[in-house]
Amino acid sequence: MKRFKYLYLTISVVIIVAILLFRSNDQEQPTGHPRDYAEIKKEGTINVATEYNSISFYVDGDTISGFHYELIEAFAHDKGLKANLYPVMSFDQRLKGLSNGTYDVIASDLLATSELKDSLLLTSPIILSKQVLIQRKKVEGDSLYIKSQLDLAGRTLHVVKGSPSILRIHNLSNEIGDTIYIQEVEKYGTEQLMAMVAHGDIDYAVCDESIARASIDSMPQLDINTAISFTQFYSWAVSKQSPALLDSLNSWLKDFRKKDQYQQVYKKYYRKK
Repeated sequence: MKRFKYLYLTISVVIIVAILLFRSNDQEQPTGHPRDYAEIKKEGTINVATEYNSISFYVDGDTISGFHYELIEAFAHDKGLKANLYPVMSFDQRLKGLSNGTYDVIASDLLATSELKDSLLLTSPIILSKQVLIQRKKVEGDSLYIKSQLDLAGRTLHVVKGSPSILRIHNLSNEIGDTIYIQEVEKYGTEQLMAMVAHGDIDYAVCDESIARASIDSMPQLDINTAISFTQFYSWAVSKQSPALLDSLNSWLKDFRKKDQYQQVYKKYYRKK
């Protein structure tokens, strides 16, 4: 009887846990919708997805820093809003969160491609930058070192899954008349890919130049001097269902870029050297 009692208790616990897990998973399914500016203003909060890296958003001791963090905080302050920032490493997850209303804005170095313009509303350009190849510095007898874009033929480049740089790599492949293989990585961001190259786990990655230059001091064995793209515009993004939010951001950015505060923030992160 005692054995049956323990068996019954065990089965009961398993059933209760299964029910709780089912309810938890059910609650995690997105049920929201993209908000426009009127709803954001009414609720008093703006939810922002960004990437955790040395440019966008990072924690140093007890201080939160980052170019996009400081800009979105300034926007929220001027509009009387509270900014909730969420560092999301997966580019696809940032897009998914924007479409289901989890996030109102993606505030990171977002390459303004025609492909993204078809599915999102992009703000006026915030910065100019380009994509660069991440590889280890050349050593004697090294057959892996890439001297020019033509040497990329037959090589495999690692990128963050869903990254807009994928389109550029496809175009570059057509330009050189040979195949460049792409390996999309879902779990890691750009700085993590840089570390993987530095430690020899992978040979090549593609990264935004500003992030690469911000991280290169801690990984001096890397070479970031081969451009993958020309200089391009980078923007923030909102849902196509949030046109008033886009207008509000664009109007604010136009005025804010004229202020000394913007120049100070820009120089702090993009003109360190």
